[in-house]
Amino acid sequence: MSRIVVVGASAAGLTAAEALRREGYGGRLTLVGDEPHLPYDRPPLSKQVLRGSWTPDRTALRRADHLDGLGARWLLGRTAAGLDAAARTVTLVDGEVLGYDGLVVATGVTPRSLPRGHELAGVHVLRTLDDALALREGLLTAASVVIVGAGFLGSEAAAVATELGADVTLVDPLAAPMIRQLGPLVGDMAARLHTGHGVRVRTRTGVRRLAGEDGRVVGVVLDDGSHVPADLVLVAIGSTPSVGWLTGSGLALGDGVECDELCRAAPGVVAAGDVASWHHPGLGRLRVEHRMNATEQGTAAALTLLGGGRPFAPVPYFWTDQYDVKIQAYGLTGQEATFRVVAGDPAEGRFAGLYGRAGRVVGALGWNMPREARTLRRHVTETTPWPQVMTPAGG
Repeated sequence: MSRIVVVGASAAGLTAAEALRREGYGGRLTLVGDEPHLPYDRPPLSKQVLRGSWTPDRTALRRADHLDGLGARWLLGRTAAGLDAAARTVTLVDGEVLGYDGLVVATGVTPRSLPRGHELAGVHVLRTLDDALALREGLLTAASVVIVGAGFLGSEAAAVATELGADVTLVDPLAAPMIRQLGPLVGDMAARLHTGHGVRVRTRTGVRRLAGEDGRVVGVVLDDGSHVPADLVLVAIGSTPSVGWLTGSGLALGDGVECDELCRAAPGVVAAGDVASWHHPGLGRLRVEHRMNATEQGTAAALTLLGGGRPFAPVPYFWTDQYDVKIQAYGLTGQEATFRVVAGDPAEGRFAGLYGRAGRVVGALGWNMPREARTLRRHVTETTPWPQVMTPAGG
């Protein structure tokens, strides 16, 4: 193998490139990124960068001299347009054709949009560094803000916008913020957290349309017919895997690039990060949009490409910071699992708990209790029987 192309120059793509060099790959290495920036960290975008406590350069994942040391060709601001898996070529939008012996697909995700209204000034999405800087600039002058979507991203942005002094309304069709990701008990806690900081939490209602005047957004019309004034709207309704360029390539495309447990999508092709849907040996088919997974899977995919891969079986991990609350979670924590508090007390703003499904522990969470959450992680790793952890010691 003498030519490897990595499409996607963020955390997963960078980590894959580093792993390739670390494992002794000395051939030609090309990284393609559709943004003009060198690899940067995305989690700070909705927190520190939006708040202004970090300058953009602080998000850089590596120093320039480290990146130079990879001996790679960086094609930044260049977008992949197509893949011919049989001929082993990637074609870029500008027509350049890159031949490869090995390919890493790490193209991430694209924010979902509402059917209409994104052409209005004052309407934002948040995925890239440039998105974050534009949103921050808008927040500095916005008096009223509506955030559509109360998942992690929307909830984090609501916290920062409130801290910056905006009048914030958080809208979601589900019953509570982050309920899909963390379940009803934690979702209710999140609703109280935001309400306590002055955010109007409008749940169980969707958005009918964005209202505009003279080309600028002036409000949001909800499904119940009410009008919420806004001079800035953030649409944070999730993302879709960036796989459009792979249409017709022969790769299996479901909810992302479908891979086996080695992150292998086709002969000579692996996928990593947000875009990869792989078969987790213990948890079944997964696609995880979290920073830690991108790093770990980039390494795993690179090892597979070099012939030394092993089944990729991490314990998914993610965190979110909102106001003075820090939430850490491991494993599967969705609303389909049962959640029980096993330490602390939600009424005191500090607790940790476990998620169970099908008789086993599948997840753990800490709300301002990071040490306890890490301790509970072992139950996720060991898939401890649910009755065992629900029975008091000596009971």
